[in-house]
Amino acid sequence: MEMGLRQAQVLILLVLASMLAVGMANKNIASTQRWNYGFNHTDWFAKHRNGTRGPKRIVVGGSENWHFGFNYTDWALKNGPFYLNDSLVFKYDPPIDNSSHPHSVYLLPNFWSYLNCDLTRAKRLADVTQGGGEGFEFRLKRWQPHYFACGESNGFHCDKGLMKFFVMPLFRRWHG
Repeated sequence: MEMGLRQAQVLILLVLASMLAVGMANKNIASTQRWNYGFNHTDWFAKHRNGTRGPKRIVVGGSENWHFGFNYTDWALKNGPFYLNDSLVFKYDPPIDNSSHPHSVYLLPNFWSYLNCDLTRAKRLADVTQGGGEGFEFRLKRWQPHYFACGESNGFHCDKGLMKFFVMPLFRRWHG
């Protein structure tokens, strides 16, 4: 049990480190950039600094909302970082009739479930009717990875419809 837990922690650390490396590799480096004593003085920190004092309300998918066929993993990587007490808002149309394709929101228990869209131990956060109007709101209260997915059609929306993403909320800077 303990060895499996340690392996899972190492896997998560490797995934997070590789995500950071890939993100940094795609940054353009200007020819006028100065390198002092091995420290990279790019504008990455300025772009990702949290200038707001309070929690933000973030619509998942932006103007695309929560629907089949949109890459939410890519959206989360491009729109992060997310912070503790930020709210993620899931907006989706409730089913109109039996021919419509409903959506829901599930919280997956771990990275393995996320990778495989395995909903067997997932917790349903919002059913097919809760995404209408102002949407369903989930507050990031804990400093831990949060794995989200659409649970409809036995994981088909999660797997083939790309309706899954994860966030690791950061601590918000204290302002003096």
